[in-house]
Amino acid sequence: MAIVRRGPGGLELPELFRRFFNGEPSGLASGWLPVEEYRNGDELVIRSETPGIDPERDVELTVSDGMLQVRVHREERNEQKGTDEYRSEFRYGEFVRALPLPPGVKEEDIKASYKDGILEIRVPIGAETESSVKRIPVARS
Repeated sequence: MAIVRRGPGGLELPELFRRFFNGEPSGLASGWLPVEEYRNGDELVIRSETPGIDPERDVELTVSDGMLQVRVHREERNEQKGTDEYRSEFRYGEFVRALPLPPGVKEEDIKASYKDGILEIRVPIGAETESSVKRIPVARS
């Protein structure tokens, strides 16, 4: 199932193409970080599978203009030395994801933790942001 959002000129585009037209990373070349988002009571929970990293060194979380940016850097190296052979494999890359935050969220209220290869970010959702739709009465003239 493709995620569809409005792109240039209001056209509905699959998320991958919308990102391309907006000059954003496509995820294929740049390392788009897959996440799971859900609401748990009064919190927005964002989880990402990121095994084999050091969260203090390899994870950067920033907030700017109502967006949470998650950046994860991974370096994995495997060396095998024998008497007659040497084998080395390595894998590295940077994975990035920008996620919209609910209105009114303060950076200091966002909490992040890392356990068993899962990065979890919890964002409190205030009561004032629960219903962002406001009905405007129409007066009869």
